[in-house]
Amino acid sequence: MNKPLDYSQKKNWYKLPEISKEVDTFYVYATNYILSSLVEGAPDFASLDNAEMLEGIEGEYIAHSSAFEVATNLFMPFYRQCGMRIMKNAWKQTGNVDAAISGMPYADITAALDYYFEHYNQGRPFIIAGHSQGSAIVKMSLKKYFTQHPDRYERMVAAYPIGYSITKDELVEFPHMKFAKGEIDTGVIISWNTEGRKNVEQNVETAVLLPGAISINPLNWKLDDTYAPASENLGSIVQNETTGEPDFANVGADAQVVPSRGVIVTNAKSEPMDEEAFKVASEFFGPDGRHGEDYSLFYCNIRDNVAKRVAAYLANK
Repeated sequence: MNKPLDYSQKKNWYKLPEISKEVDTFYVYATNYILSSLVEGAPDFASLDNAEMLEGIEGEYIAHSSAFEVATNLFMPFYRQCGMRIMKNAWKQTGNVDAAISGMPYADITAALDYYFEHYNQGRPFIIAGHSQGSAIVKMSLKKYFTQHPDRYERMVAAYPIGYSITKDELVEFPHMKFAKGEIDTGVIISWNTEGRKNVEQNVETAVLLPGAISINPLNWKLDDTYAPASENLGSIVQNETTGEPDFANVGADAQVVPSRGVIVTNAKSEPMDEEAFKVASEFFGPDGRHGEDYSLFYCNIRDNVAKRVAAYLANK
């Protein structure tokens, strides 16, 4: 395996903030090496100059990780992520993506964590967050990396590995991992996978949904099936049709946990995709998957929740 990236080099970070807040966020981006990874002969892992990945990271910053910037200092390392083919092979062969991410992607992120804690963090509390492949790596880090660094884990305000399953069995196996029970508890994991009703009705297998998964409702912060209407949604992030810039809107994004499946269901209309992208998305996330909208549908509620958990943590220091 190649050596991990050298995170003393600023070129290996997508975001290095000016420190202005008491808490940091370390964010691991999702799979953005998608269609180009499915081309015949494409490498298993993205190089850092992969155009599709770089464009995807920019979009993910706007629609996902910027939600953490209001209340925290945002750090985002680059890493050499898996493409969709190797992710699919791992999922189909083992039921999860661990075999795909446990080499180069995990090695890069743990090297980034080491450099972050040794040179950038300066003892501040932190959030660790991600989406999709990034969340699978965050979960692996919670299990392995932070078991080896309990002193660092003690300063964790919360973990947001959204868009990949945290399971009941994992919480038993790794008792230091606690799942959120409400809106402002700290030292906990906040996660969900978003679907439309057709996925639930058809009991579709997806690449991000594991047996015994748990999801929390991002509108009412409940674990049961209490329905949260769209009126509780503070705003979804969308592209302004006139300017092309990000904007906030009410798109009818309600949410309800389906405890037996471990997902949240929304009645919001799904964003349109071209035929090729829809084919890939359906294969991995089902015909009514809303994986790409795990953050964007609930963006303002996430941003608000991050601020509340940070305030709760700091108040109890």
